[in-house]
Amino acid sequence: MFLPLRRQISSFIFYLFIYIFKQTILSDYVMKKLIQRLIPPDRWKVPVIIMLGILTGFAILVFHISNASSYLSDDPDTCVNCHVMFPQFASWQHSSHARVTTCNDCHVPHDNIFNKYFFKAKDGLRHSAMFTFRLEPQVIMIKDAGKEVVEENCERCHDVRMGYYHSIGNGKADEENETEETIRCWSCHKEVPHGRVSSLSSFPFVNVPKLSPVVPVWLDKALNKK
Repeated sequence: MFLPLRRQISSFIFYLFIYIFKQTILSDYVMKKLIQRLIPPDRWKVPVIIMLGILTGFAILVFHISNASSYLSDDPDTCVNCHVMFPQFASWQHSSHARVTTCNDCHVPHDNIFNKYFFKAKDGLRHSAMFTFRLEPQVIMIKDAGKEVVEENCERCHDVRMGYYHSIGNGKADEENETEETIRCWSCHKEVPHGRVSSLSSFPFVNVPKLSPVVPVWLDKALNKK
């Protein structure tokens, strides 16, 4: 069976990246030239070191505040680092899927590790930008790329039951509405696993994991010491 075009493209990009990396970055000559270009003149060495120290410290602070390391894991608590995902987290938490799946089991590709983290990075950057600039809609809707991923993961986990799915017309038009929309798993299973209500105002007092304090305990005590 041929792989979907998106998987073929992602695999091609991955192997192309590895080839270019071996042919260029690993070359001794290229590395020496690169290092020579990066070393500043003697009179600029001290200011450059100071600026690099400041930028490094700032980067570490941002990394800590944003809890960035958590995004490399599959822990569902990571998805509520951004509080606009509270309705999705709460509805998943009370569903049957919560006993056997995490957010990434459904919403991230699993065909190869490169595609998985590429998709996470792409989606994560878009989510971060929208939340930072308060562009999120009242009702969050899944994008087309996300639909394809969720559909593939439905088939991956429920492959034993896919025979019946194919028998009712996989990918064919909806005869009742006479549209060109393809039949998705959620065409029938509309409430799995997030239910029908998903607006940001529908879960005002939801019980979700608390975010860890941004300020270290020792610093907080020192600032509040009377």
